[in-house]
Amino acid sequence: MDHSNYEIIEMISAKSIAARVESLAKEISVHFKDTDKLVVVGLLRGSFVFIADLVRELELPVEVDFLEASSYGNSTESSREVRILKDLRGEIEGRDILVVEDIVDTGHTLEHVLHLLGSRKPARLMTCALLDKPSRRETGVKADWIGFEIPDEFVVGYGIDYAQRNRNLPFIGKVQFNS
Repeated sequence: MDHSNYEIIEMISAKSIAARVESLAKEISVHFKDTDKLVVVGLLRGSFVFIADLVRELELPVEVDFLEASSYGNSTESSREVRILKDLRGEIEGRDILVVEDIVDTGHTLEHVLHLLGSRKPARLMTCALLDKPSRRETGVKADWIGFEIPDEFVVGYGIDYAQRNRNLPFIGKVQFNS
């Protein structure tokens, strides 16, 4: 696949992302103010930048764990077959869990992860997604907190990749393929 045949057009600036992450963290901190320790579960790999910024803004004790689920591979389209590539290290039964996702697209990955984690009997299981593409949803799943709702565009940056490239961009950009 030729990775040079596209350009990236900024959709959401680094400044806008930082402001939204700060406001999300305030809302989440208020919601979980009575918890002794919130377990923040990042869905790898796309959420790693978002989760790092989000947990630094949370005003409560947190533990961070990661789960890697995949339904894309190197494609721009979801395969709808979700595979767990890395499971949590810690037990979550009876604990407050916040699942942090980079983008909710078809909803299959988040639905699968919520079913899996819900079966482990957490006290509360909530979700936060940086980006939401409701026009692509194929399931009934919806994040409890959403950073930005975006149109049906293929995006990169701020941890989100295209074939393992562009994760390091400080903004969210739309991938424009050249013909």
